[in-house]
Amino acid sequence: MCAVIGAHIEKPSASDLVTLANVFRESSIRGLHATGLSWVRDNRIHTMISATPAGKFVEAFDLKTTINEDGNLYLIGHCRYSTSDLNYNQPLWDESLAIVHNGVVSQEMPEKWKDLYGYDCKTRNDSELILHTIKAKKSPLVEFANASMAVIELYAEKKLRFYRNGKRPIYFTSLPNGGIITSTKDIATRADLSGSIEIDMNSYVTMGKSVFHKEFVHIDNAKDLQHVQ
Repeated sequence: MCAVIGAHIEKPSASDLVTLANVFRESSIRGLHATGLSWVRDNRIHTMISATPAGKFVEAFDLKTTINEDGNLYLIGHCRYSTSDLNYNQPLWDESLAIVHNGVVSQEMPEKWKDLYGYDCKTRNDSELILHTIKAKKSPLVEFANASMAVIELYAEKKLRFYRNGKRPIYFTSLPNGGIITSTKDIATRADLSGSIEIDMNSYVTMGKSVFHKEFVHIDNAKDLQHVQ
């Protein structure tokens, strides 16, 4: 279990940054061992990851530094529990794209991923398969229809895309000047956000400056994956 976090906030106020810091703190209930975030600045992705709980992370890291030169904020984050080690923490990223993922993509050993999926992976984190799929301009919801995924993507072009399938939740809370994505409604509520809605399964939602739209994806031959409350 882990937490995914996303935010697009236009001209964020000091209060907005406090709320976002609280979202990170409350998300740590789903992952106390490592925290990371990626943001867009200077037309590329920047990332900070630390093997510390989110509370300590946001105390040491000034979220104001993530505000883009256009005055807006484009950010994703991740909180993780370690099941074996603290290697390959999220976000996973390059200069143009970063992702955070909660769920399981593959049960196969990493040594088999190249033969099974065709990707040369640098980590042993199966979330990297999602990153490669996006870079290959394929649909993660289609390519991994039987996986369990709650994913947020962040693009250097100043947009976020988020979606879910399988037994993983993801929620969106609308703000007057943007929106915040959380793993659960309870996390949003404890961070003093209201009106959170669960994202429909198998739908891509895109958010950015003056952009918000949803695209339903038809999945053929997918297993009947349980809806999560």
